[in-house]
Amino acid sequence: MAINHEKDASDTEPNPFGRFREFVRRNRLLNTTWRIGVFTVGVTVLIGGLVMMVAPGPGILGIIVGLAILATEFAWAQRALHHAKQAAEKAKEKALDPRKKRRNTILAVIGGILVGAAVIAYLAVYDFKLPWDIQDWTPWS
Repeated sequence: MAINHEKDASDTEPNPFGRFREFVRRNRLLNTTWRIGVFTVGVTVLIGGLVMMVAPGPGILGIIVGLAILATEFAWAQRALHHAKQAAEKAKEKALDPRKKRRNTILAVIGGILVGAAVIAYLAVYDFKLPWDIQDWTPWS
């Protein structure tokens, strides 16, 4: 079996961003500035993801994107991103488990029936009137 020791064109000529990044890495001040910028953007996106965990929005996506931005420059962020990916895989496998999926469907149907019954009971107790049975349409009387 022959081994090809020739370099591809992609190995000899890095893309423009790769050349820019190598230029920045060679200059200590530029490299430090670049890393501070990446850290600032990554932490901002990460904090936004954490906020979106309690506020409406795609919190998990924000956390993963923030870690991915940080992982471009920091080894600790690469490890954290790897752990987050593993946790996401476990959660996916757990969510797709047929027994738990069936259980969750049954619980959702029972919960919907109970909420519907509670709404009907509330309306019956507090004298619900259908719109065509209302005599006076003024809301303040």
